[in-house]
Formats: sequence, C-alpha cells, structure tokens
Amino acid sequence: MSASSGKAGGGLSAIVQASDTLAHVFAALGDPTRLKLVAVLCAGGAFSIAQLTANTDISRQGVTKHLQVLADAGIVRDVKLGRERHWQLDPAQIDEARRTLEVIGREWDVALGKLKAFAESF
Repeated sequence: MSASSGKAGGGLSAIVQASDTLAHVFAALGDPTRLKLVAVLCAGGAFSIAQLTANTDISRQGVTKHLQVLADAGIVRDVKLGRERHWQLDPAQIDEARRTLEVIGREWDVALGKLKAFAESF
C-alpha cells in the first residue's frame, strides 16, 4: 500500500488525517499506569474505582485522573451504576491505533525492501 493509496480506513493519508486523534490515544497509552489500567479493563466488564485501586499503591484520586485522560482520548468510558461510576474499555480507539500501527509496519516493510534492493544493486 503506498502513501498515495487514499483508501478509506487505510494508508498513510488516512493516518495523517486522523493524526490529532491518534496522537491523543498514543500519548494516553504512553503512561505505564494508564497502560496497566487499560490492561485490567481489557479483561471485560465495568470496574469501579475501588476495584481498580485494589492491590495497588495508587490513590483513588490518582486512578480517577488517569481514567479521565483515557476517557478524553476515547479509550475508556464511564457508566453510572447507582451512585458509582464504573469504567470500561471503549475498544474503537484501540482498534484504530492497532490498524494505524499495521499500516505503518507495512509501509516500513516496503521502504526496507526498496533500500535492500538499492543496496544489492551495487
């Protein structure tokens, strides 16, 4: 797939168009605490702040701040259950990030193949 392929949902042009959103997703996932929270939420279901802070040294307030960053990036969402908010994964942005990395990987493979062919031509 080339940079000029312009296919909807694929190619580097789609990545460039979605770069602001993807930058927020990758920035949110770049923090180890937030990445751990996403891993826990990947188990499925909705978790309360108390459940997410169990067996950790992070305060409820700290977890809440991290969850808000993830929510702002569209990675998680909260669901009101009674008086509590429960948090769950919203996989759409994670899927988009995965597809983006796959496109970049394919483009990188093409570039390396061209470099190899060029080097072998000498």
